[in-house]
Amino acid sequence: MKVTILDDYQDVVNALDCFGLLTEHNAKVLTKSYDTLDQLVAELIDSDALVLIRERTKINSELLTRLPKLKLISQTGKISNHLNLSECTSAGVAVAEGIGSPVAPTELCWALIMAATRHIPAYSGNLTQGRWQDSGSLGLGRVLDGLTLGIWGYGKIGKRIARFGKAFGMNVSVWGSDASRAQAELDGFNPASSKSDFFSQSDVLSLHLRLNEQTQYSVSAHDLKLMKPNALFVNISRAELVEPNALYNALMSGNPGFAALDVFEIEPSGPNINPLVGLANVLCTPHIGYVEKGSYELYFDAAFKNVVNFFNGQPSNIANPETLS
Repeated sequence: MKVTILDDYQDVVNALDCFGLLTEHNAKVLTKSYDTLDQLVAELIDSDALVLIRERTKINSELLTRLPKLKLISQTGKISNHLNLSECTSAGVAVAEGIGSPVAPTELCWALIMAATRHIPAYSGNLTQGRWQDSGSLGLGRVLDGLTLGIWGYGKIGKRIARFGKAFGMNVSVWGSDASRAQAELDGFNPASSKSDFFSQSDVLSLHLRLNEQTQYSVSAHDLKLMKPNALFVNISRAELVEPNALYNALMSGNPGFAALDVFEIEPSGPNINPLVGLANVLCTPHIGYVEKGSYELYFDAAFKNVVNFFNGQPSNIANPETLS
């Protein structure tokens, strides 16, 4: 069968140990995104199965109707808003869901918090230009010990971040559902008394929500204006959790003073696409929370096994089993 793996930006998938699972299939790896639907269809037209790298390509009826041979979409990680499951079902395309891990994104989040708080990229970049102990306009960094860490979303990643904060001597405050705040209190952390207190009292505020219709644009311009002028806003979850342009405007007005981001409305992104990229007080990374060797082996091993099982007549982890009949 013809299997196409999409959006391998680093050109590393065919070097993974688990890539050997596809030896009995005709596997093709695409290493770039395509500007138009026609270009994408031309690459996928003969595919029996697609393997998606997280949410890099949007799957909808407009694309599906032009891929008559397609039988399976195997997702690395969990299905999210990039894929319309009902439209896949209507097109007769089975969707196999993968697995994920909170470890790599949690570590990236903490790396961003530490780097942004101590202005490490600015100091390091200026040193290469011969400027000693110079952070430019950012001034002095500060330690995390004694600061308040606000966590919105107390799931697998949020819980790990809370433990990291405790280990660094931070006061951990949690906002979210009643159940999340109750669990946080049981775990020894402080549930915020209100959303406004959560934003105004946090020195570092990190989002860890799943994006859906209920959480889209949860963070408003008003929320951000409540933050301290030296506070850090961190988002490794989804850009659409924040109202459009709200973060840029808030940073321009000085509340909060800093941001660290791994996600953007349009990806791939850059300074010509998103004005947040390139701001001196914003530390940006190109959505690499899960982009590391261990996670790739974990995600692709599961996705490739789902492909093999499907074409061996033993479909696994199918999110729309009605397509199998």
